[in-house]
Amino acid sequence: MDKNHQVIADFSIVPLGQNETSVGHYVAAAVKAFKNIKGLDYEITAMGTVLGAKDLDTIFEAVKQAHEAVIAQGVKRVESTLRIDDRRDKQRTMDDKVKAVKAYMKQV
Repeated sequence: MDKNHQVIADFSIVPLGQNETSVGHYVAAAVKAFKNIKGLDYEITAMGTVLGAKDLDTIFEAVKQAHEAVIAQGVKRVESTLRIDDRRDKQRTMDDKVKAVKAYMKQV
């Protein structure tokens, strides 16, 4: 695999059955767990978290740790969404993808 290869993923996690509309403190616990994952880059957004790593295993480990962190908060059911971009024909990073879109916006 190319040493510059980066897997990029969009991840969101939601605790179910908590009888409250705010989930920010649960999301914070999930994101805090990412700090223990070596080789993981992440960026928090309003609707989820973008993850970046050299391989899928790191992404999957981050998701697993996030689930465990939310469950450790007393949650009995967790639902998550994971969308993965594993592009191997071209070097890409999280920042690079955003810059490409902004460049296209100038052309439109």
